[in-house]
Amino acid sequence: MKITCLPNGPYLLSKDEVSLRREDGTTFEARSGVALCRCGGSANKPFCDGTHRKNGFSDRNMADPARDRRVAYAGKGITIFDNRSICAHAGYCTDGLAKVFRMKAEPWIDPDAAAVAEIIATIEKCPSGALSYAMGGIEAPPPRREPTITVVNDGPYAVTGGVELAGVRRGEGASEEHYTLCRCGGSKNKPFCDGTHWSIGFKDP
Repeated sequence: MKITCLPNGPYLLSKDEVSLRREDGTTFEARSGVALCRCGGSANKPFCDGTHRKNGFSDRNMADPARDRRVAYAGKGITIFDNRSICAHAGYCTDGLAKVFRMKAEPWIDPDAAAVAEIIATIEKCPSGALSYAMGGIEAPPPRREPTITVVNDGPYAVTGGVELAGVRRGEGASEEHYTLCRCGGSKNKPFCDGTHWSIGFKDP
């Protein structure tokens, strides 16, 4: 299973052992050679219709490489790792466990502010792989899931199950089991989602 980012164009799926679906569970045929829109302009989302050739889409990564760093927040029972540069701003952490993931505090993560089980459950919802954790000095293994691409409503492609992303450099400490890919066309951290879909008002479906 592989995703290839075509130059200034769509994501190309190779092999057919991957489930392609919307958040509501609606499935699409995910055969080899399917091209998924990443310019944000296709009239046939999530599939590419060639609009990238007309709207000037560029796949250039404009993110500041200095921001790519994994920070450890050590607590009594768990160490939380975070790399802000690959965050998709889905909000599962700050909305779901605000006493640990504190938007307006420094440090922004307090690993002792909730039960370890609560923290783990929250981290496991992180679609981008920005958050991870270790216990007793041992990093948690990746979950075992079937290869799946979920077309997030008004948001990115959430990829799970260890689908290969060909020829793309990952952020420090980034998960290879799960990650989020931009489909609005506006991310500065292409091909990864950086939450820009929120600010530009991207809509689909």
